[in-house]
Amino acid sequence: MTSAFRQDANDSGDATVYLVDDDPDVREAIAFLLEAEGIPTVTFGGPAQMLEAVDTHARGCLLLDVRMPGMDGLALHQALKKRGVTIPAVFISGHGDIPMAVRAVNAGALDFIEKPFDDEALLERIARAFELDRRRSASETETTEIRRRLERLTPRERDVLRGIIAGRLNKQIADDLDISVRTVELHRGRVLEKLEAANAADLVRMVLPLETPFDSGQ
Repeated sequence: MTSAFRQDANDSGDATVYLVDDDPDVREAIAFLLEAEGIPTVTFGGPAQMLEAVDTHARGCLLLDVRMPGMDGLALHQALKKRGVTIPAVFISGHGDIPMAVRAVNAGALDFIEKPFDDEALLERIARAFELDRRRSASETETTEIRRRLERLTPRERDVLRGIIAGRLNKQIADDLDISVRTVELHRGRVLEKLEAANAADLVRMVLPLETPFDSGQ
């Protein structure tokens, strides 16, 4: 594989491939390939082992065999999601397991790859999974930081922020809250400062995507 993929893997920080396959030969071959590319890999011989070692803070991707004794890959993926493991999943499928792999994608998996697979094809899927996880992680970090800043607002500043998000003018917010326009302007300035926003448009961009932006501090 190209050095560009190695660079991508390095840029992903602690991103790891969590491989679950009951075939030891497959596990060994995939682990050898990934480790040769500098990709941290943790292998499990079955779903039970993975569930015992589950880490909700895991970063990277899941690489799951579709068909395994007892719990299949689809059921394992759903069980992991219920436990808070939301990293992207790529499924490994045999020829006869394609319909099951398609169901896995429809249920939220990123992709699947059919045995026997090309090394480059597998590495490309893992690279996409790492990038998706990196973007999700960055978004979660930004959301957490915005919520932390919201907690610094006083109740009145929250009232003013609601007005700003609703597109109300200072005079309208003042009338709504029965306070002076000057007081609204002061609160508005503090809101911008505490949320580290440049202007009202920046506030909307930061706060509006949050599902429950004003939960904290009420």
